[in-house]
Amino acid sequence: MNAKPRVLLTNDIHPLLLPVLAAHCEVILAPDALPATIARLVVDVDGLIVRAQLAPDVFDHATRLRAVVRHGVGLDMIPVTAATARRIPVANLPGSNTAAVVEYCVAAMLHFRRGLAGMDARLRSDGWAAARQMADSGTELGRSVCGIVGVGAVGAQLAGVTAGLGMRVMGVTRRPDSLPAHVEAVSRQALFSQADIVVLCCPLNEQTRGMVDAATVAMMKPGAILINVSRGPVIDTAAVVDALRQGRLSGAAMDVHDRQPLTGQEAVFDCPNLLLTPHVAGITATSLLGMSQGAVDTMLALLRGERPANVVNPEVFQ
Repeated sequence: MNAKPRVLLTNDIHPLLLPVLAAHCEVILAPDALPATIARLVVDVDGLIVRAQLAPDVFDHATRLRAVVRHGVGLDMIPVTAATARRIPVANLPGSNTAAVVEYCVAAMLHFRRGLAGMDARLRSDGWAAARQMADSGTELGRSVCGIVGVGAVGAQLAGVTAGLGMRVMGVTRRPDSLPAHVEAVSRQALFSQADIVVLCCPLNEQTRGMVDAATVAMMKPGAILINVSRGPVIDTAAVVDALRQGRLSGAAMDVHDRQPLTGQEAVFDCPNLLLTPHVAGITATSLLGMSQGAVDTMLALLRGERPANVVNPEVFQ
């Protein structure tokens, strides 16, 4: 009897999908996601499901590896070029967490515009009248300008939601002709100078790394809000922190960070009007189930020798 293929998980997947994978494969769950641990365990596995950053040389000694699946969308965790050089197919799951990220963005907008958490705290500490006064400074999203940098799957869906809330929507994208009709194509300078809320949904690459620097932050409208659900290095964190401390921005939400995980010692922990979350914009019970289903289905297909459409380096099959 042929032995089951071995599949390494850098992190847990949804508990309902683990037995599905285990019915067809020997599953190895890494005790931690440290590069040295993954490098040691990947040596003798056939498949790898990725939810953590991989080292650039992770595939150097993975002689058996024949399938890598990203449990999510972003590919910056995986050295795809190195995998392609070794003819290892890499797949991701486009659209698997789009709704979750869009909802996060809207929640962050409302967090700053309506201040419900602060109102709840004031009601509990200072009473009805004090809390009720806070509503006078809340502002609605309608008639505001939402600027979206990177109008891909997330950006396009966010544009539809915000337009439906009565916002004017601007977009910066490499393909302006692909923008939905309700999104106005503008330059980066126009977007940052005119938007009341700027949402970063772009991929991290050489063009976007450090894009939101001190000069760009200085362009933003007084009292604007910045939301980053792309990747940490897209922004100059120090510049954003400085703008928040000076009151030039009314708020910022950072789900992604220059270095992850945060240790608690970074300047962002001593900054006003800054919403910090631990890279969870795309994670809900709903999206986790969907991503795990997609990851397992794709992994099993690859191990069967099939060629799923979501493989990002299909040239390895040639």
